[in-house]
Amino acid sequence: MSFFYKFSLTVDAINEKVGKFVSWTTLLLIIVTFTDVVMRYFFNTSYVFTQELEWHIFAFIFLMGAGYTLKKDGHVRVEVFYGGFSKKGKAWIDFFGVLFFLVPSCVLFIKTSLPFAIKSFAIMEVSPNPGGIPFRFLLKGCIPLGYFLILLQGISLGIKSFYNILDLPMNKDISKDNK
Repeated sequence: MSFFYKFSLTVDAINEKVGKFVSWTTLLLIIVTFTDVVMRYFFNTSYVFTQELEWHIFAFIFLMGAGYTLKKDGHVRVEVFYGGFSKKGKAWIDFFGVLFFLVPSCVLFIKTSLPFAIKSFAIMEVSPNPGGIPFRFLLKGCIPLGYFLILLQGISLGIKSFYNILDLPMNKDISKDNK
């Protein structure tokens, strides 16, 4: 088994575990949102902490779940042309898409967000709002981490695409996500 194949399997396993964890945080988001709505409409009160927690959890789900979504081929794609291509044609599009669009954009986002996140951690940034969330730095740390997970999954997709282009054999675990 080649290094690249093992790398792809490892990345897939990491994003699978992260994705499963993130999927459970959607339940937390539902509970927090439901609580906020009940507090607002039945008790005529609302808390800044609860409102901020809603968008913090949503941002966490979006950022940390994006790599898993890529693994499951769940991102929006213009299927007008892609859908009509053969497996090898799709592999070429995926390979060049990863190489020329996904990798450079992820590197750019990581490079620009990392100093932002490091500064936030250094000052232990909190919400500027009275009663807001005291751990804003954790959310800002999810920005480069989420893009790193997307980058890794993109590289895994590139490897799978390259295997498909060259008609190299892959086991069921790695090829089932490639349509």
